[in-house]
Amino acid sequence: QVQLVESRGGLVQAGGSLRLSCAASGFTFINYAMGWFRQAPGKEREFVAAISWGGGSRYYADSVKGRFIISRDNAKSTVSLQMNLLTPEDTAVYYCARDRRSTWSQSVDYWGQGTQVTVSS
Repeated sequence: QVQLVESRGGLVQAGGSLRLSCAASGFTFINYAMGWFRQAPGKEREFVAAISWGGGSRYYADSVKGRFIISRDNAKSTVSLQMNLLTPEDTAVYYCARDRRSTWSQSVDYWGQGTQVTVSS
């Protein structure tokens, strides 16, 4: 019943911006911390950003800090990732994830199907 559906991925030029969206359903969204991960071909899946249940606490990987912004809309059960100043190193499949707890514990129990982001030089 729990579903996480990413959207808004695509092709963008280096230096450009893209906003990803994750629509959640099948659970009480406000009770859970949410996060974004990404995986490039031949590489391990890596953490990108996370946000607590009310949005009061946010966490970012060093590689995206200052460029990406995670946010959530509990009324709409969505979590977004605003990506700015994109570089080819950001090219990957991006995944939405649900944490097991209301504050980010780095323990994921559900994943979305992923959305492709490609950044050209």
